Amino acid sequence: MIKLLVADDDPMVRRHLQTILASTGEIEVVAEAEDGAEAVEAVLRTAPDVVLMDIRMPGVDGITATAEITRLSAPPAVIALTTFDSDSHVLRALEAGASGFLVKSTPPEDLLDLVKVAAQGHTVLSPTAARHLISRSVRTDDHTRAAQEKADALSERERDVLGCLGEGLTNGEIAARLFLSETTVKSYVSRLLDKLGLANRTQAGLLAHQARLVPRQPVGRNAVEGLSGEIS
Repeated sequence: MIKLLVADDDPMVRRHLQTILASTGEIEVVAEAEDGAEAVEAVLRTAPDVVLMDIRMPGVDGITATAEITRLSAPPAVIALTTFDSDSHVLRALEAGASGFLVKSTPPEDLLDLVKVAAQGHTVLSPTAARHLISRSVRTDDHTRAAQEKADALSERERDVLGCLGEGLTNGEIAARLFLSETTVKSYVSRLLDKLGLANRTQAGLLAHQARLVPRQPVGRNAVEGLSGEIS
């Protein structure tokens, strides 16, 4: 049974999500919250596996709450909820540690599947959203120098792996390209996430683009799928 927390300031949205998600018998909504502060308190109280977090809430917003939750020792997967996939706050939510995001208009059958995916430790991004976010990240020149300094702190092999994450390669594809075992790749990914202070592969992929470790080119299918791929 997947334990889920729903945080949204609109009670009708919370009720709608709870009705959909509880219908499978595989997901239990263990708590609700109407702002970020309540969401953090509920996570500490109920230890959910997944949090659906509205980005825009009064008081403590979803981005601030996401940052607090993902700093916990054993944080749940946080999925940001937004009305539009072009929401300018989505990138900030991912940088705060969200594993991905969903638009509130996501079809019920897709929503159920994506919550299960998040509970298994994978990131959740639609292909359109991934393209938009990578493009936005590449254009954010103010962060380039800081990203390059972080990348410079890595070993040469770790930088190679980071660049592959930016291309959206899976662990198996990275292993084949760099002539490593998948176990070794997983170790490298875990190590570089720890060194860079990143929560997941999505953040690593964005940083790789900001650090110019990935050639500037149109985002292809691999990059999109990789940002929605497995964790280490």
